[in-house]
Amino acid sequence: MITQEQLKKYAELAVKMGINVQPGQEVVITAPVDSAEFARYTVEEAYKAGAKKVWVKWTDDFVSRKAMEYQSLETVQEFPDYLVEEAKYQVEKRVAFLFINSSDPKLYEGIDSKKVDLSTKTRIKNLRFSMDARSSNLCRWTIVCTPTVAWAKTIFPEAKSDKEAIDRMWDAIIKAMRLNEPDPVQAWKDHIAKLSERAKFLNDNNFEYIRVKNELGTDIKVGLVENHIWLAAGEKAQDGLDFTANMPTEEVFTAPHKYKVEGTVYSAMPLCKTGNMIDKFYLTFKDGKVVDYHAEVGNDTLTHIMETDEGSLHIGEIALIGKNSPIALQNILFYNTLYDENASCHLAIGNAYPTTIKGGNDMTPEEKDKAGLNISLNHVDFMFGTKKTEIFGIRHDGTEVQLFADGDWII
Repeated sequence: MITQEQLKKYAELAVKMGINVQPGQEVVITAPVDSAEFARYTVEEAYKAGAKKVWVKWTDDFVSRKAMEYQSLETVQEFPDYLVEEAKYQVEKRVAFLFINSSDPKLYEGIDSKKVDLSTKTRIKNLRFSMDARSSNLCRWTIVCTPTVAWAKTIFPEAKSDKEAIDRMWDAIIKAMRLNEPDPVQAWKDHIAKLSERAKFLNDNNFEYIRVKNELGTDIKVGLVENHIWLAAGEKAQDGLDFTANMPTEEVFTAPHKYKVEGTVYSAMPLCKTGNMIDKFYLTFKDGKVVDYHAEVGNDTLTHIMETDEGSLHIGEIALIGKNSPIALQNILFYNTLYDENASCHLAIGNAYPTTIKGGNDMTPEEKDKAGLNISLNHVDFMFGTKKTEIFGIRHDGTEVQLFADGDWII
């Protein structure tokens, strides 16, 4: 279970290391009603850091579920102008975004996945400019997680009570977030420094391809864009200030070349997308494009992802994570991308981050495509790393450097 002191430290960590709130800045916190106590601590920490205003946007899984149950296909494709204007204000003011995530992984189980998909697409299309402001680091942002009963009992179905499930999940979050360290902020600074060393090694070698093999049958060669940049946990916003986009994070990541991916990759963990599970799936690539795919569980949902747009048939990110991360060592399936992606190497279907290529923030869509940087409404991470994964970096002269053996870093 978590103590009040640890909960306050968590809020401080999210505000200081996550979004790095500055004096006079406005902050937007998106929080579930079930996590009101933690959200209130983050509000106070933001004001302590000098925030001018703190806005809280409350969410509720019950309300979201009922909306999908009762609204028509036509209604879920409507999007009010006031939400667009609100988002424009937020980007104009360069607000810092803190997202508190605790959704039930099975939230939309049994609901027509087409309806959920249309609702998601509508929101993305109307708020794409806001998402771009975050992905280009114009606005600082981070995501953190808190437990809910539904989520905790999905992870720990054997728990004898709701309280036991919540306490066990808090224990897992405490370890992943380094809240059990005497000084969590300093522990995160040390962690980011270590990941940055690995990113520097990868950047110094300027690999042309990354080759991945494992015991599930994955055998894939991922080309990297010219002038790519490997990024680690700590990022730098366009205003020059540091922030940490995902908390927790264990990844070092960059941009694949959208036309230079060959081979087949098998999922190593289930993927939860818009409250629907996808599991035991593979993707086969030729000339960077998905030419075959299938999921034993959730194939319809996977199909909706693939059919979103042309960019959803290409990948926009490759991220490397060792099997000995604090999340991976817990051997828990969280049914949550933020946590599961940091327990395993992953690829992302869809949009690439412009920050992963030199000058990416200033590129037009045409320039991005020419450089091989993928553009899509989607950005869906899925995990391929296993305990036997081997990864090699291939230089432009054809020489290879082994980066991973038996699922972990060897550099």
